[in-house]
Amino acid sequence: MKRDYYEVLGVGRDASTDELKSAYRRLAIQHHPDKTAGDAGATEKFKEASEAYSVLSDSEKRARYDRYGHDAARGSGSGSGFGFDPSAFTDFSDLFGQFFGGFARSERPSGGDLMYRIELSFRDAAFGVEAPVEIQRLERCDSCGGSGAEKGSRPVRCDTCGGRGQVRFAQGFFAVARTCPACRGDGIRIEKPCPDCRGEGRVRRDRTVTIRVPGGVETGSRLRLSGEGNAARPGGVPGDLYVVLTVSDHELFTREGDDVVVDLELPFPVFALGGEVTVPTLDGEDRLEIAPGTRSGTERRLRRKGVQKLGSSGRGDQVVRLTVAVPRELSAQEREMLEAYAALIHAPISRKKTFARVKKLFEG
Repeated sequence: MKRDYYEVLGVGRDASTDELKSAYRRLAIQHHPDKTAGDAGATEKFKEASEAYSVLSDSEKRARYDRYGHDAARGSGSGSGFGFDPSAFTDFSDLFGQFFGGFARSERPSGGDLMYRIELSFRDAAFGVEAPVEIQRLERCDSCGGSGAEKGSRPVRCDTCGGRGQVRFAQGFFAVARTCPACRGDGIRIEKPCPDCRGEGRVRRDRTVTIRVPGGVETGSRLRLSGEGNAARPGGVPGDLYVVLTVSDHELFTREGDDVVVDLELPFPVFALGGEVTVPTLDGEDRLEIAPGTRSGTERRLRRKGVQKLGSSGRGDQVVRLTVAVPRELSAQEREMLEAYAALIHAPISRKKTFARVKKLFEG
């Protein structure tokens, strides 16, 4: 017995036209014979889905089917038979162009994309830069002008496909198109190949391409240069060049989004008494006021001193993280002064003879 058309498409009986179309699109791509060659089960599922959509996409046929079911197709009741209406599938020309020769739109073949990687400095990534990229790509042969034919000769039309670039054959409801094996889809045949490119119409060359890197890019950012990839065979369009970026680390700065972060170590007296310090930025040095009693770990912001925001003229901020600088070694005088201060605030330091040295310091 035939399965219910709604069950075939996997939709409810109240499915909209768009839902029917979406369901059929999914099944047709999954089970089309051009993708599942030799799978008889997939071919039957494709035909079943095509029949179901042909009926349910037509409002009159759908109404008869909803009333009489499959009997409507056999002429019972008031039905007059469904038949097959190819016009029901014209909306799928874009989707099925790769499968169905009757609906396919001719597309010009691409020459192929290229991908290269470059490394940028932290500053160049922050503000942008023009950078040269050394690439190797296929370019049009100068000797034959890209035709692939020897100078003085011309390509001839392919006998196999008649110059269409495709060969067609019947497959179920559709005329299925495949790329012509004789001319590889070009529609032409080279009788006398160019000696420089051997009939390819393209030769490999080294080139330097200058790219404009915008400010604000990060490691992993990808730039696309349209038409800078490989040249295409006759009748095609050049591919694109993709440049993947890697940003080098900086000895002072790190990045958090559009903000630049710098850690600044300062002596303890600056935190306790306050002062003015010099801060390195991407724009040079800047001055920063430290208020008395500032705690270690405090963050201060320098507005618009960060990375340029990608696609905009604005900039992030610079975050200055303040921490206490602890000396690794102390002079005798520094040690005595610190021990005296520790005694005054009763700091629990563990040093033998500390108090003796402090007493001597105050008595002297």
